[in-house]
Amino acid sequence: MSDDKHALNRRLFVGGAAAVLGASALPAMAMENTTEMETAASASVRHNASSFRMLDWQPYFANTRKGAILVDITSRALHFWSEDQSIYKLYPTSVPLSDDLTRKGKTEVIQKVENPTWRPTPSMKQRHPEWPDVVEGGAPDNPLGVRALYLSWPAYRIHGTHDTRKIGRRSSNGCVGLYNEHILELYALAQVGTQVLLI
Repeated sequence: MSDDKHALNRRLFVGGAAAVLGASALPAMAMENTTEMETAASASVRHNASSFRMLDWQPYFANTRKGAILVDITSRALHFWSEDQSIYKLYPTSVPLSDDLTRKGKTEVIQKVENPTWRPTPSMKQRHPEWPDVVEGGAPDNPLGVRALYLSWPAYRIHGTHDTRKIGRRSSNGCVGLYNEHILELYALAQVGTQVLLI
């Protein structure tokens, strides 16, 4: 009976391993209502949960004058430090869909806008001609959400989003998105002149 039990356990193990290996070989599948393709996890994938961690400001900024915002595209996280460093915030974000839509480097907040009006850029309109020419501020489907921090780069913003499925994903057309409740908090903390670094 002991030999039968070992043979049964071995068959279950081999069958289970084959099922796992077979599933990992499946092609990427588009998940319903998402903004990107989902692929099978592998050892080479950097999972967001393990890289979403607190950071110190010193490796990235010479000082925290007017506050500092660090956006880590890889971990899909936004870090904020107040000027006196008494406040530190860490928020999950959405990031651009592709590398060609991604800006990296130093910029700063040049304007703060409540209930911003959204207009697609010419390149967005070219990719998505069905999109509206404008969505007024305050509209429940406004892609910029309830607040926006305009950066010195043209058409680049840190803003809220009404589509919470986008947070934690490569899902934007270039901007950095936050949950609306988080952009409300960041909007109150940041000021015109706050340093921004995207890495």
